[in-house]
Amino acid sequence: MKTPVSSIFLVLFASVIGSFGAVFLKLGAERLRYGLRHALNAKLITGILLYIGSSIPFIMGIRNGELSVLYPMVSLGYVCAMVWSRLFFKEPITPGKIGALVMIIAGIVSISAGR
Repeated sequence: MKTPVSSIFLVLFASVIGSFGAVFLKLGAERLRYGLRHALNAKLITGILLYIGSSIPFIMGIRNGELSVLYPMVSLGYVCAMVWSRLFFKEPITPGKIGALVMIIAGIVSISAGR
C-alpha cells in the first residue's frame, strides 16, 4: 500500500490545527490561576475544540495511507508549537531546540521519502 500525497497533507494539516489547540489551551489555562470556576473559558474551550477538530483530517488521512508513514508526521505539531510559543508567548528558541527541530524535520522528510 502506498501512501497518497493527499493523506500526507491531511495529516500535516491536522498537526498544524492541533498545535494551535495547544496555544489556546495554554492561553485558557492562565485563567485557572483564579480558581477552577474559570475552567470553562472561551480560550480553553477553543483549544479543546481544535484538538478534537484536528482528529477529523487525521482520520481522513490515515484511512487511505500507511500509519507507519503518517503517524510520525504528527510530530510536525512540535515544530509548529515552537514557532507559536515564540510568537504568542515570547518563549526563547535555544540552539538545543533548533537542533531537535532539525532532527524532527529530517525524520519527517526521511519517512515521507520512503513511502
